[in-house]
Amino acid sequence: MTTNWAGNLTYRAARIVEPIDEAELSAILDRARGDGTTVRVLGSRHSFNDVADTDGVIISLAGLATADRVSVAPDRQTVRIPAGIRYGDLVPVLEREGLALANLASLPHISVAGAVQTGTHGSGDRVGALGTQVAGVELLTAAGERMTLTRGEDGFDGVVVGLGALGIVTHLTLDALPHFTVAQTVFEGVRWDDALSRFDELTGAGDSVSLFTRWTDADVIDQVWVKSRTTSDPDDLSTFGARAADGPRHPIPGIDPTPCTAQEGVPGPWYDRLPHFRLAFTPSAGEELQSEYLVARADAVAAIQAVRGLADRIAPLLLTCEVRTMAADDLWLSPAYGRPTVGIHFTWQRDEAAVRALLPTLEAALPASARPHWGKVFTMPGDEIRRRYPRFDDFSALRARLDPDRRFVGDYLARLGL
Repeated sequence: MTTNWAGNLTYRAARIVEPIDEAELSAILDRARGDGTTVRVLGSRHSFNDVADTDGVIISLAGLATADRVSVAPDRQTVRIPAGIRYGDLVPVLEREGLALANLASLPHISVAGAVQTGTHGSGDRVGALGTQVAGVELLTAAGERMTLTRGEDGFDGVVVGLGALGIVTHLTLDALPHFTVAQTVFEGVRWDDALSRFDELTGAGDSVSLFTRWTDADVIDQVWVKSRTTSDPDDLSTFGARAADGPRHPIPGIDPTPCTAQEGVPGPWYDRLPHFRLAFTPSAGEELQSEYLVARADAVAAIQAVRGLADRIAPLLLTCEVRTMAADDLWLSPAYGRPTVGIHFTWQRDEAAVRALLPTLEAALPASARPHWGKVFTMPGDEIRRRYPRFDDFSALRARLDPDRRFVGDYLARLGL
């Protein structure tokens, strides 16, 4: 039996297949179409729900995700990659070319297409979610046709964060930047009242800022991680009562920080500072669950206060909670669609029954702009989620056009009304 990374989900598929070339991929899809079988695509198995599950056929693209299939454009402005490659495996290619990506997620262990298709993000007031780096998408449709959409073309903004509903993403073209260096510092001692009264100032203190708390103390933030390009100086946080940590830190206090990227203001390459964890280490044993709710930045303070008010119920189930920011984008199903956004992320102990019992209360307490992360644990019903995305009906129409026989619609997408 195959499970997801956390072990809270066992995939129900009759077959899990891993093609070694695109001819085999097309043949698998042709066979499923002939059998009337539902098809889903599996990334790095880092989703905490059944977004990639089906009782039909699951296709893993890992066998097509070798680094030798990465190609840099002649103008060095973009890089074409196999969809299933992990960020950490893409990095060495970019490093050899002296190139970089604008942002990365917390974990380099996740596949690029899986992260993009589910609206995953890094952090930064001026930086968009990972999907905003996508300049082109190549799809194998349910009919077996190959389709390429580039930024600005009709339908592109619907395809990037596509939940695997529109076809099999075989390649992505990403924007590339010149190599840059980053330094990160962990601060302690910031009080929530000060943080919320000067929220914009705090989250703007670096190129990427994360607030970590276990909510065991509703008054003080455990840690503030500030990542800044070395071409600019991070803001002074002493006015927040902050003090630099006296050594490396893990986001969960008391845990060995060895898997974490270097801190204490030591400059290093972008790929070894923007994530919280290094590829060479498993960041944890997987014995956890994750939920995340992304709210309009205008509602951020109200949302954090709502969570703060539930601290006594949240803390017993929590490993850590992280607050991060991202810029607005135009991608139809991106949680940051149409507004600057703040993500409130929960890493839970792996007690799914208790977590699911709490989530309806948490979801009801959050502002109406809250959108759950597509790949994490939530209980919000599909009709409510649809109301929170202004372009959801457009996405549904695009799905119907590209997959009229619902070949890629598993139970998860059906619950969303697709």
